[in-house]
Amino acid sequence: LNLTSNNIGYWHNITAAFYGGPPDVGKMLGGEEKEEDPDADKKEEERQEALRQQEEERKAKYAKMEAERESMRQGIRDKYGLKKREEAEAEAAAAVEEAAEGSLTRPKKLVPAGCGDEEEEESIMDTMMKYLPGPLQDMLKK
Repeated sequence: LNLTSNNIGYWHNITAAFYGGPPDVGKMLGGEEKEEDPDADKKEEERQEALRQQEEERKAKYAKMEAERESMRQGIRDKYGLKKREEAEAEAAAAVEEAAEGSLTRPKKLVPAGCGDEEEEESIMDTMMKYLPGPLQDMLKK
């Protein structure tokens, strides 16, 4: 392979043809231009309509699946007496608003049930005392 200045153009044309050249190489070599399809607009509209129809079918399918899931969820809620997450959050927000209705300050943070209740702590101690032997109960009562 002898690549001298006078035959570089020749090898360039061969490699361009072999490996693929720019898209308009056919025009440069005297090829004819592509003719526009007279029905191209009609075909494009049909394709767009088919895509819209497929999208609608897909949405309907997933809406049906979600409705089935929601009915299963509602059956479980009914069986175990649970509330929907939105309903429980709305009730909690309403309780906070009721508590803060007459107050000029910001509402206090809600303390979860069982945290800081003195009465509950006493009842736990009483329950624990029941299981201790007699002499140990007397010692702890003093």
